[in-house]
Amino acid sequence: MTPTTETHAAPVLRLPVTSRALPPWAAPVALGAILLLSALLYGWALGSLGWGNSYYSAAVKSMGRDWTNFLFGSFDPAGVVTVDKPPAALWPQVLSSKIFGMHGWALILPQVVEGVAGVFVLHRTVRRWAGEGAALLAALVMTLTPITVAINRDNNPDTLLVLFLVAAAYALTRALQTDSGRRTTWWLCASGFLVGCGFLTKMMAAWMVLPALAAAWLVGARGTWLTRAGQLLTAGAVCAVSSLWWVLMVAWWPGEKPYIGGSTDGGAWDLVTGYNGLGRVFGESAGGGGGGMGNFAGGFGGEAGLLRLFNDQVAGQISWLLPVSLVAMAVAVTGAVLRRRGSGSAGEALAGSGWVLWGTWLLVCGLVFSTQEGIFHPYYTTQLAPAVAALTAGLATALVRAHRAGARWALPAGAGTVLVTVSWAVVVIRRVPSWHGWLAWVVLLVGLIAVGLLIAAGRAVRLVPVALGGALLAVLLAPGAWAVTATGSGSSMGGANPMAGPATTMFGGGNGGRLPEGLELPEGFGGAGSGTPGGASGELPEGMPSGMPTDMPGMPGGSGGSGGGTGSAGGSMPSLPGAGGGSGGRGGFGGPGGATTLTADQRKILDFATEHSDGHRITLAVEGGAQGAATFILDSDATVIGMGGFSGSDNAPSVRQLQKWTKDGELRYVLGSGSSGGPGAMMGGEDGAASQRSTWISGHCTEVPAEAYGGTSGSDDGDSAAGGIMGRTGTTLYDCAAK
Repeated sequence: MTPTTETHAAPVLRLPVTSRALPPWAAPVALGAILLLSALLYGWALGSLGWGNSYYSAAVKSMGRDWTNFLFGSFDPAGVVTVDKPPAALWPQVLSSKIFGMHGWALILPQVVEGVAGVFVLHRTVRRWAGEGAALLAALVMTLTPITVAINRDNNPDTLLVLFLVAAAYALTRALQTDSGRRTTWWLCASGFLVGCGFLTKMMAAWMVLPALAAAWLVGARGTWLTRAGQLLTAGAVCAVSSLWWVLMVAWWPGEKPYIGGSTDGGAWDLVTGYNGLGRVFGESAGGGGGGMGNFAGGFGGEAGLLRLFNDQVAGQISWLLPVSLVAMAVAVTGAVLRRRGSGSAGEALAGSGWVLWGTWLLVCGLVFSTQEGIFHPYYTTQLAPAVAALTAGLATALVRAHRAGARWALPAGAGTVLVTVSWAVVVIRRVPSWHGWLAWVVLLVGLIAVGLLIAAGRAVRLVPVALGGALLAVLLAPGAWAVTATGSGSSMGGANPMAGPATTMFGGGNGGRLPEGLELPEGFGGAGSGTPGGASGELPEGMPSGMPTDMPGMPGGSGGSGGGTGSAGGSMPSLPGAGGGSGGRGGFGGPGGATTLTADQRKILDFATEHSDGHRITLAVEGGAQGAATFILDSDATVIGMGGFSGSDNAPSVRQLQKWTKDGELRYVLGSGSSGGPGAMMGGEDGAASQRSTWISGHCTEVPAEAYGGTSGSDDGDSAAGGIMGRTGTTLYDCAAK
């Protein structure tokens, strides 16, 4: 059989849906429909999503006030400490806020655009590798990936990261298809440049795809091994420059600059190698940022291990089509072994490079996510979505082509793949039978029908299109249902841990608010009792260890912050600090993500500090982590700083800075913990920066009586506290005017 060449596809990989050519308008219409679907899923009810992750939202507001803040990614308007990531993912959000105003939807709108763009670029990439049909299928699969829908409705950096990485794969594919040596090198360097842009969103997370890009290039490129290696080194140099210019700028900046959040020394190099580098893989050993949370943060995705992607926390987000992807890689390896008997062609080399690209992408990223001991959130797995989508489409392409070439094994192999995929979907759905458990039987029924049609189609050719449609419906029904749920509510945990489907982890609530497997809370946290989502009974969620602090947004009996839920009558807890603003989320309690509206006491504290600051550069410094300060930053125009960065354990400001600020009249009021330590000290240890600040504040500042600003005592009423890390922050106002 002589294959028909196609401008944008390798001849050995085509997906002819029918024996006759599709009309020229069909593919653009289908692509338009898929892009419209992605826009609806990612942007539905955009105005109801609030501020997303308030940590990043506060930074966007601060970055919009000053060009230095914009360049460094400062969390606070005074430029004291940055967010714990490079600022590239926040730059589009800042520009959007300048155009549309400072609104939550204006910050998430760029994410929606980037998400839709990612689907489009994936289509163009797969189209050049495997043809139009495969490209459309890949775009549809990525659109319906549950965790991709959830993260694209939030303002975390992963959306832009995925766009850059898919664009890098597109540039590599163009390089492999270009005959001209100069243009080939140009496209290859463009691929390296785009990976570097991804580095500026989430650092070493972007570099995880480099082995896939390099391997695909070496397998599919023309020329001698020496030529290919030389071109690859050139592209690597471009990638290094594109990745590290911001890091070098921070290191060589001649003037005053913010402390780099999440680092141990205030520098970007430490952030690269530590918190956003090896610390993610081997576990956080020191430093601030979210890294100070240790095993607590890592528990969001369950225990590290080869089966992490299939556990209760992660499976419903990304694993639905992993069986298909594994079969696809097996088919690719088998085909490669069989082709070694022949001479091979340029088309076969290009096809092979596509399998290598997406297969290595999935293996490397999947292995890192599965085994990393440091901080891991399920939404990180959106980085797997392009590879899963491409491999799924590639397998469908290969099986259909093999069937049309007369291979009798193709349709039974497809039937077996559908059966395995549907069986796994039933397992995942039945893990939470109270959440649309009936869907498992629908998926199973559709799957069995599809399997029967695929087997029967071996003898009745007319059944092939129907069988393929049934197979597509069977494997996409469950992830599609999960994806749609992400449009029905805000992100769990107030945007800090967006997820789709039923909320089964501690910070999602939804299923009793149980702790994820492997989650260990710091000593002093815990409390027992069963509870229902949102704290309807006024009790702690089921499985919560004894002693768990209850003065947190969204805990039982209190008004939930974003991701919180509203306690019903019967809750015995007092009005909760930092919980103003946000309607109830999907239940459970709100953790990092933070409230975004000041409570009455917080407003009184801020008004008092503003009135008595006498023109001080910093109106109020909030101890206990960035989330508490984020509430003040988002709900006021005052210059408020969050001491200690994300978790409160960064050495920013240092005790020496506090001394200088109070001496020079730059700072007077601090909202502290009322005791030596607090949340930041809990995360940083007794000798950490937060503990040192708390000790200095207690020894050098005077407590302001609550009556002075018309508030209530922090010990008597939790309403005087801000959101903080997991809802905890300072409860006592201090006057640190130099004596």
